[in-house]
Amino acid sequence: MTIENWSCPMPLRDHPTIVMGHGGGGQLSAELIEHLFVPAFGDGELSELADAAVIDAGGLLSFSTDTFVVRPRFFPGGNIGELAVNGTVNDVAMRGAVPRFLSVGLILEEGLPMAELGVIVESIAAAAAHAGVTVVTGDTKVVDRGHGDGVYVNTTGIGTLREGADIRPQRAEPGDAVIVSGTVGDHGMAIMSVREGLEFEASIVSDTAALNHMIADVLDTGADVHVLRDPTRGGLAASLNEIANAADVGVLLDERSIPVDRTVAAACEMLGMDPMYVANEGKVVAFVRASDVDRVLDAMRAHPEGANATVVGEVTDTHRRMVAARTPLGATRVVDMQVGEQLPRIC
Repeated sequence: MTIENWSCPMPLRDHPTIVMGHGGGGQLSAELIEHLFVPAFGDGELSELADAAVIDAGGLLSFSTDTFVVRPRFFPGGNIGELAVNGTVNDVAMRGAVPRFLSVGLILEEGLPMAELGVIVESIAAAAAHAGVTVVTGDTKVVDRGHGDGVYVNTTGIGTLREGADIRPQRAEPGDAVIVSGTVGDHGMAIMSVREGLEFEASIVSDTAALNHMIADVLDTGADVHVLRDPTRGGLAASLNEIANAADVGVLLDERSIPVDRTVAAACEMLGMDPMYVANEGKVVAFVRASDVDRVLDAMRAHPEGANATVVGEVTDTHRRMVAARTPLGATRVVDMQVGEQLPRIC
């Protein structure tokens, strides 16, 4: 296929070149996937647009890949190495799978200090051990000085699907409760505080963490879990909009119930940001049958990563494919997906 013969709907044609927003998890990302990648690669497993694909390779596997370009490479609470492991482990686990194996690809820029690379590699090893996964293969490339940003990391994960697990965005249904496992916006604001040199009474620390052990305990309760999603790029708002679109349902949030750390809230207010649109790297959004809410919350709260788990909303059969929120003043506002992203290069 040549560029001259390439045809594409207007949303992509409005941008003759790639812009940062195309990687932000918002509307531009969605348009790129919908109008370019899915038509090019087919509408099989890819069309589900879940965090990971479920494939049959003589047994059902959860399979996911991700590339990490976070700037800065070291941030409060973590670094690009452990972030890469945790992010891919979480994506594999979001389909109800037990993560087992990882590949790690490193793109290194000439001039990167060997000591810094050593810390990143050790962090990858420690994060993999904590998650209970094994790094089994990888690749290393070096680019000329000035043609990279120190180091980029690509991780691919494979996990074995739990028997009977059917967890995907299309399973959200009216009556489901929407649960968030903890405070939102921590990772994005930790990155932003470093970039902008912001100082607060308490430091903002990234929430990067592997959630597979907590998710396993949730599923062990026997609860009817319909959807799991880690709200990374685009934050909670983007994830909920993606799920509402995939399942053709509405989502109604109680804005007062959404947990936000006080320091994160202050930073967002100072910068004019909405924490619902800020990235997380150690949280999960769960859509579960209403009768199973208590046991899901108990299972999450038994883990440090889920200590602040709470119900933030419900699925409705009205305002389909939209997310709305009841405000503290009693009004209702639309929580739309942003065009791009408030904070680029956060993962």
